[in-house]
Amino acid sequence: MNETIPAPNDNDGKPIWKFLLGELKPKGKIFTPFNIISVPVILLGLVIIVIRFWKGIGAVTNLTQEVPWGLWIGFDVVTGVAFAGGAYVMTFIVYILKNNQYKSIVRVTVLNGFLAYVFYAGALLLDLGRPWNVINPIIGNNFGVNSVLFLVAWHFMLYMIAQLIEFSPAIAEWLGAKRAHKILSGMTIAAVIFGITLSTLHQSGLGALYLMAKEKIHPLWYSEFIPIMFFVSSVFAGLSMVIFEGSISHKVFGKQISEKDHKDQKGIVLGLAKICAGTMFAYFFLQLLVFIHNHHYDLLNTPMGYWFLLEMFGFVFLPMVLFFISYRTNNILLVQIASIMTILGIILNRLNISVIGFRWNAPVHYVPSWMEIVVTLTVLFVEIWVFRWVINRMPVLRGSPSWAKH
Repeated sequence: MNETIPAPNDNDGKPIWKFLLGELKPKGKIFTPFNIISVPVILLGLVIIVIRFWKGIGAVTNLTQEVPWGLWIGFDVVTGVAFAGGAYVMTFIVYILKNNQYKSIVRVTVLNGFLAYVFYAGALLLDLGRPWNVINPIIGNNFGVNSVLFLVAWHFMLYMIAQLIEFSPAIAEWLGAKRAHKILSGMTIAAVIFGITLSTLHQSGLGALYLMAKEKIHPLWYSEFIPIMFFVSSVFAGLSMVIFEGSISHKVFGKQISEKDHKDQKGIVLGLAKICAGTMFAYFFLQLLVFIHNHHYDLLNTPMGYWFLLEMFGFVFLPMVLFFISYRTNNILLVQIASIMTILGIILNRLNISVIGFRWNAPVHYVPSWMEIVVTLTVLFVEIWVFRWVINRMPVLRGSPSWAKH
C-alpha cells in the first residue's frame, strides 16, 4: 500500500480562485460502472424534481391527505438520519472518552454524517407541500413550539452547523489556511459536545414524531418508547454504516490510506463489532420488554406478526450474534456480513413504522411511485458524488500536512 499522501499546504502558490477552479476538474476515470449508472438516474431525477415544484407534489408521488408522508420521509429522512448516527458515536468515543484507536476514521465518519444531514434535509424540502415555509421555525413566523417538528427543525439546523465545525479543520488544511485551521481546531471539542447533545435529542425526536399516530401504526411497532428505540438503534445503525462504508472506502481509496491505518483497520472493525453487539442486545431486550408490556401475543400469528418476527430475529438477533462471534473469532468477513444485515434491518424497521405498518389496514395502501424511487436514488447518488469529490481532494483519509500537526 502507498504511504500517506500529504494534503496541499500552500495551494502551490496559486490564487485561491485558480486553486478552487482547478479542483473542480475531474480526477480519475470518467467511464466507471458507478458513473454510467448514476448519471442517467440523476438527470432523470432532476427532471422529476422540476416537475414536482412545477405541478405540485401530487404530480410525481402517490401521497394523499390520509398518507402525507411516504418514501421520501420514511427512507431519506427517518432511515438516513439513523445511518448518520455513526458521527456522534465516533466523536464521543474519540474526543470525550479519549480512545485514539478510532481517530483515523473520525473525519470520514463526520463527513458522512454531515453530507447525510445536508442531503436528507434537502429531501425533506421535496416532501413539504409549501417548502418555502421551512424557515418559519427559524425566523419566528408561526414558531409551532408545541410541535415535535419544531424541535426536529432546530436540531437539524444546529447539528449540521456543529458537524461543519467538526469537519472544518480538514477544509482549512485543503485550502492551506493555517490561521483558520488553528481557530477551527480549537472549536472542535465544543462543537463535539454540542453535537452529541443534539444527536441524543433529534434521533429520539424523529421517533417522537410518530407518537401522535397511535391509531395509524400497527400495534407491533407502536409504543410510547419509540423515541428511546430510535435513539438506541441509531448507535448500531450508524456504526454498521461506518463498517460498511469503511470496507468500501479502503478498497476504492486505498492509495490515500497510510500503511499504518491499513494495519489498524482490522482492530477498528472488530472494536466496532463489539459495540454493535452490545447495543443490539440492549435494543433487543428493550423491544422484548415492550412487547411483553403491551400483551400483543395474539398478533404474532398474523401476516404482520410474521413480518415483525422476521425483523426482530432475522435482522436484529441474528446479526447481533454474528457481531459477537466475529469479535471473538477475529473474523472480519463475518463483521461485514453482520453490518449489511443490520443496515437492512434498520431500513426494514424504519419503513415498517413510517410506510409498511402505517395505515396497514387501509383499503388502499400507499405504494411509492417509480418517480419517488428515482428521486430517492438521485439524492443518494449525488451524495456519493460529493463524498467522492471531497475524499479525492481533502485530507480525510490521507494524512494532514505537516504544519497542521504542530
